[in-house]
Amino acid sequence: MSNAFGKVGVLYGGLSGEREVSLMSGAGVCAALRESGIDAHLFDTGRQSLADLAAAGFDRVFIALHGRFGEDGTIQGALELLGIPYTGSGLLASSLAMDKIATKRLWLQHDLPTPRFAVLDCQSDPSALAGDLGLPLIVKPPHEGSTLGVTRVQSSDQLPQALALACEHDDRVLAEQFIQGRELTVPILGSGDEAHALPVIEIIAPQGNYDYEHKYVSNDTRYVCPADLPEALSRRIQDLSVQAYRALGCEGWGRADVMLDAQNQPWLLEMNTSPGMTSHSLVPMGAKALGMTYAQLCVAILATARCKVRRPAAD
Repeated sequence: MSNAFGKVGVLYGGLSGEREVSLMSGAGVCAALRESGIDAHLFDTGRQSLADLAAAGFDRVFIALHGRFGEDGTIQGALELLGIPYTGSGLLASSLAMDKIATKRLWLQHDLPTPRFAVLDCQSDPSALAGDLGLPLIVKPPHEGSTLGVTRVQSSDQLPQALALACEHDDRVLAEQFIQGRELTVPILGSGDEAHALPVIEIIAPQGNYDYEHKYVSNDTRYVCPADLPEALSRRIQDLSVQAYRALGCEGWGRADVMLDAQNQPWLLEMNTSPGMTSHSLVPMGAKALGMTYAQLCVAILATARCKVRRPAAD
């Protein structure tokens, strides 16, 4: 076993609606790290306690958690308190990126393009949304991933049901202008000035419906990597994604989701700070296009693990 990283924990499972995906991601990451000679151990934050985590003696951890309590700053804050270096973004960037409303507001402050939107609570009357945002439109819970609770609303009479579904997951709801066009995603590695985009990936799902089934279960979705785009446009989308990543203060790794409309205008949808690492996942696909194996990617991400909050100097 390699001692370069010490004893490594792979945090997976968790408590969110994306638990099953996280179990797959974590198992893949742990196996890849072990194949690379690293002393890696799975740790299920949904079944084991913070006391167990403190007692495990990990020198650093790879966060393979998705969704609430794993991607939203919660576990990041706990790791800071425990003094355990971890992969990915810090607690503030993780919290911001997990909140799609906060993300969009921050991007707008940086003059970055994101679809028009409205914010509702679960007692709101959604009847004005069609006039404000046009149809179709998207209704989603702002703190979920993997398209959980998301509805593409085609007609006004679908709005109450769409709001109710989103409210099963969140107290606030994001309604968003629907961008008709090509669905793209951009993996990003690194931090600060060193952050850089991997090749743009196009997602071609049946009937344009890239839902949970088509993300993780079905083999009907096609992925084109690198996406078939003019070089200048591809670079523009990559640059925009890195700007969006830096604006949120992300580090280590992430993935920007982008829509490209008929006028070749890219629109930022969201930033994932702990993307999937399953056999269907997109960051490994982007890395592979550059000649990086899955195991090499996992080790490269692990190498960036650190605590982000500077501790006061000892007396």
